[in-house]
Amino acid sequence: MSSRPPFPLLFEPLFQERPWGGRRLESAFGRQIPPGKRIGESWEIVDRLEAQSIVRHGPWAGRTLHELWSNHRPEIFGEGAVDSSRFPILAKLLDAEEKLSLQVHPATGGEAKTEMWFFIAADAGAEIYAGLERGVTRDQFEQAVAKGAAAHLVHRIAIKSGDAFFVPGGRLHAIGAGNFLIEIQQNSDTTFRLFDWNRRAPEGAARDLQIEKALQEIDFADFEPELISPAGERLVECAHFVVEKWNLERTRRASERPAFALFACLSGAVETGGLRLGPGEFFLVPAFAAASELQPGASGTNLLRVTLPAR
Repeated sequence: MSSRPPFPLLFEPLFQERPWGGRRLESAFGRQIPPGKRIGESWEIVDRLEAQSIVRHGPWAGRTLHELWSNHRPEIFGEGAVDSSRFPILAKLLDAEEKLSLQVHPATGGEAKTEMWFFIAADAGAEIYAGLERGVTRDQFEQAVAKGAAAHLVHRIAIKSGDAFFVPGGRLHAIGAGNFLIEIQQNSDTTFRLFDWNRRAPEGAARDLQIEKALQEIDFADFEPELISPAGERLVECAHFVVEKWNLERTRRASERPAFALFACLSGAVETGGLRLGPGEFFLVPAFAAASELQPGASGTNLLRVTLPAR
């Protein structure tokens, strides 16, 4: 077996059935998803006990992301790699054919979760719910929750293709129907659902809610948040990740420092390491190959680039 990993690294996606999911991964990106299933999420890179990314090509095929993180961290992940037991980022594709639950993630603790969304496509009239309408008090909100009317007090934002939004822990939110997006988040899978639109599981049971925990986590001073206004290529820079959108009009280095970079091809095609990768493909450029070049393989090539903050 080769002592050096392939470049770039590609991983097997993990498909997640969800009651609000659809079939857009198949129609948009040609993914072979399980027939007859509503696939809401494709976990593109994940290192969790219950879910593990597997290298899908080359001499390192079959190795897990956790093995790479544990045993090859300097070579593959390089500068800025945090001292954590697992790779700190979870990247997903989400197909919201229907609304997701009104929910919140913890802001602190071992399963804190900050995330950002980049909207690949949005149907006419698509929207998200985020934060509270200005002036709503906690008492008003709790009364609305008891009546099943909490959504009326949540701020709504119209969405179009190319929009981006930041969701720190503590921000009340829900992704509306008709949105197809990339989610970049802390490595956490903790969600407290407050309301699920009276949706029923196939067997007729209502989905579990965690109302009391959600109320403890909501930031009740978070009024009418706005979409991200990009600073050049930079969409988000927080303590957990940096996300940029590249318009790849010319050859560019993957990274200017000896650190990994995770890419998602949004449109066009990108050529690197002898591979040509199209829309919907995620790939990780290891730290040892940080100076390698990414070349546009078609006009209108756009990439999302995810890194860890410089430390």
